Amino acid sequence: MKHQTLEQLQNIADIDQTYPHRIMSRTERLERWVELLELNPHRRLATLYQTEHQPTSVLSLLRSENSPISVAFEDPLLRAAGLEDDTYGQARKFFSLTDGELHNILCYCHFGATVNAATAAHHVRGILGAERPGLFSRLRALFIS
Repeated sequence: MKHQTLEQLQNIADIDQTYPHRIMSRTERLERWVELLELNPHRRLATLYQTEHQPTSVLSLLRSENSPISVAFEDPLLRAAGLEDDTYGQARKFFSLTDGELHNILCYCHFGATVNAATAAHHVRGILGAERPGLFSRLRALFIS
């Protein structure tokens, strides 16, 4: 992906800087990430080395070319929704993931140097499946039904 400044882009395209960013829910962001990974399920993606052993200051800046996070960052919709870069810290914040969840998606210790996109998508989908309504939502459903 070639990165260009706003000024460079304005020379080749009309850019509407007032266009509102699309607000996506956490579920929508994760579902979009799964869709992107599943577009090319056999694509080999780089993992991140020993995420569980990195100090927080290093971990948040950790990135790799062609990682599952870069697949998300390549997408204009996710960037418009607020994904700022393809670092571990930005993925954690943007997708509202825990370190454990990200570790399961892209750590070297699970997959070696690369993971195929279908496997990464499977792990992201598992996070979606783990989302359950809170206690009050379940109680309200019991009494309102």
